[in-house]
Amino acid sequence: MQRFKNILFVADTPTASEASFGRAVQLARTNKAKLTVISVQRELDHKQPNLQDEIVRDQRERLVDLVRRFDTKGVNVKTEVLIGIPFVEIIRKVLSGNHDLLVKSAEGPGGLGRILFGSTDWHLMRKCPCPVWIIKASRRKKVSRILAAVDPIPGAGANVELNKLILDLATSLVEREKCRLHVVHAWSVPGEKAIRSGRIQMHRSDRERYEREIRKAHKKWLSELMEEYGLDGDHAKVHLLKGDPAEVISRVAAKANVELVIMGTVARTGVPGFLIGNTAEKTLGRLNCSVLTVKPRSFETPIEL
Repeated sequence: MQRFKNILFVADTPTASEASFGRAVQLARTNKAKLTVISVQRELDHKQPNLQDEIVRDQRERLVDLVRRFDTKGVNVKTEVLIGIPFVEIIRKVLSGNHDLLVKSAEGPGGLGRILFGSTDWHLMRKCPCPVWIIKASRRKKVSRILAAVDPIPGAGANVELNKLILDLATSLVEREKCRLHVVHAWSVPGEKAIRSGRIQMHRSDRERYEREIRKAHKKWLSELMEEYGLDGDHAKVHLLKGDPAEVISRVAAKANVELVIMGTVARTGVPGFLIGNTAEKTLGRLNCSVLTVKPRSFETPIEL
């Protein structure tokens, strides 16, 4: 079971942060974890005597007021106001405080034609070393449907680790929330475009057999992963679908009315702090729900203390 011991909550504005702060308090209480609540104020471009200090004092009072509005009995809560570039200072706090989970409200409302993730959200999902839970505003106090996006292809070291992290988190949250779990894996046929275009000659029957074999292999790998976690039809709805991962994941999330997607982001070799290819970027850009993103333990953030 995945447990968090040191949670960091980012309060953008008191109003936008209320629902997500309640989630952070609940997680801290369930996990018997410490909870640190921070906000980040940008340094003033034009110095005015005592103005920066007054802004920090006002924000500190707002954080204390936010905490007071919730039942935090039994939860070790601290508040702190930082000064600087928001995503930089947040990640530095994660590093200096050894936090194992970052919780934050999404910067936008989401919905048809409206932005869900803002600039700071994207920076954190790309560069923060610990799991990042970006919460879409909702009146619901509990999550009723969770989607875990996995890639069980054997031999890919980062995928193996991410699958474990994703399902550890998903199964733990499902147990606590008593909610429904969806597991999604998108597969594709290597060389399919070249085959269908005629650049590679293959008889139709051979092409169909080749595709069936590919699907069979992916089904086997996914089944083996599910068996490791004791997940069967009674415990999870499995979606094994052919297609682009970003399109498949976003389509299933929307159709199943999923409220939280848990997915992995992987760093490119030699380029710390970025996602591999465009798959994760495309997927996140199409989602309209809360997301919990994880990275391999080998990930190195480009932000320094």
